[in-house]
Amino acid sequence: MPPDAAKAEAREARDTRWSALMMAAQAGDGRAYDRLLREILPLLRGIANARLRDPAEAEDAVQDALLTLHRVRATYDPARPFTPWMAAIAERRALDRGRSRGRRTAREVQIEAAEHIASATVPEAERGLARAELRAALGELPASQATALRLAKIEELSLAEASARSGLSVGALKVATHRALHSLRKRLGGGEGT
Repeated sequence: MPPDAAKAEAREARDTRWSALMMAAQAGDGRAYDRLLREILPLLRGIANARLRDPAEAEDAVQDALLTLHRVRATYDPARPFTPWMAAIAERRALDRGRSRGRRTAREVQIEAAEHIASATVPEAERGLARAELRAALGELPASQATALRLAKIEELSLAEASARSGLSVGALKVATHRALHSLRKRLGGGEGT
């Protein structure tokens, strides 16, 4: 059998196995679902890494794809091939993540540039007061919000890494980070709309 034919046959067998695992998962078989997710993970990572240059963004796209697959698993039609259905979801999540990153990057100011501007225009005493006020505001945040903010924004870990280190789910981490930033903006005079 030619190598290409053998590869195609292996892919077809894999797709049939994944389809059967998804059908079992739809019927409530948790072990089948766990096995399926573990088996598709390398393919999801391959798709995300092909679309996104930043490994952290790619891993976040994989997590987004897994969450989407979980949310829409009931819509999978076992009469259709599983791999293209799953790959379309992974592609969409990677593209969404890439577009979102592009929008964020366009709005962000590089920290080095902001520090240079601040150093040139703000006296040292005022910068010290601002740092002290920020430390105090951070100290008043609930522990989960402070942890989420430190891991996701200060240490700039991916959501998956921050989730693993904090013990919070990715969704809880996002909510805690958002609430922490909202509280800090309110406390430090950034207002509601910033």
